Amino acid sequence: MGGILIIALVVLVLLKMSIYVLKEYERAVVFRLGRLAGVRGPGLILVIPFIDRVVRVGLRIVAMDVPPQDVVTKDNVSVKVNAVVYFRVFEPDKAIVEVQDYNYATSQLSQTTLRSVIGGAELDELLSAREKINMELQSILDRQTDSWGIKVSAVEVKHVDLPDTMQRALAKQAEAERERRAKVIHAAGELQASEKLSQAAAVLATEPTSIQLRFLQTLSEIAVEKNSTIVFPVPIDIVEHFMKGKKD
Repeated sequence: MGGILIIALVVLVLLKMSIYVLKEYERAVVFRLGRLAGVRGPGLILVIPFIDRVVRVGLRIVAMDVPPQDVVTKDNVSVKVNAVVYFRVFEPDKAIVEVQDYNYATSQLSQTTLRSVIGGAELDELLSAREKINMELQSILDRQTDSWGIKVSAVEVKHVDLPDTMQRALAKQAEAERERRAKVIHAAGELQASEKLSQAAAVLATEPTSIQLRFLQTLSEIAVEKNSTIVFPVPIDIVEHFMKGKKD
């Protein structure tokens, strides 16, 4: 009786060691006596105990955070940059056979690539052409990890930390740029106003009485404000009339 129980226990242990249930996003890389025997899954798979070794590999997209890297840009500005890398395994056998630890290898490659790309870009490009740098990082990483059976789908630079002195310099540059635009807009407005005034003067010059009407209209607009003092100039022709009368 005891022998039957022992045999049953051994059979259960062997069954447990030979049966694997893999989820939809998992694959099993099977090694038989050290040699690659293939990729299996998902679902229920059977292996030979003590002969086959199974390595589970996930196929879902992994979001890997790249630690902040101290980099000197092409124009000699020291910055601290971090990023996030999105990748997935598309060939599980290569991910296990070609590289010892594909997660660690991808992380190290991402750090060195980030330093290399940022070091070859200027600060203005890093701040304004972020999409271009992301595409360059993704292209380099995807090309180098392709032999590992890994697909890098996206790389995003998350944060660029600038020194305080550089932040103040950029703030002054932005302020000067805004002042320049304001002066250009003001000058353009003055030019348009002078052109319109020149056209108005040409129209008024064709009819002398229109200048007097315009003068009276201006007085009526000023008179709306009761706290205003209006200085009413006397027309020169009236003064000349009285001066002539006095001489006579």
